Amino acid sequence: MWKDVIDLISITFTQNDLGDDIESKTYSQVFVNKKDVRQSEYYQAMNNGLEPEYMFEVRSIDYSNQERVRYNTKEYDVIRTYDKGEITELTVQGVV
Repeated sequence: MWKDVIDLISITFTQNDLGDDIESKTYSQVFVNKKDVRQSEYYQAMNNGLEPEYMFEVRSIDYSNQERVRYNTKEYDVIRTYDKGEITELTVQGVV
């Protein structure tokens, strides 16, 4: 059942000596189920200026509110989560 793999990405910002924000990423690899974005959800998101590309089911114990994922070497922003108990659905769109 858990046949796909993504990296959950935690992003933190620190400042260097000049006061510039430096982004650092921490990756956690997890097994997921890749699903199609539901048609109703797709059109509703499009009306709000979002472009959902994938939906992933991840074990809730593995997900800690990361705001980005990497799938097939491309990064995606998490635009919606839906907690279903032991499973959390993540709907993502490509990073712009």
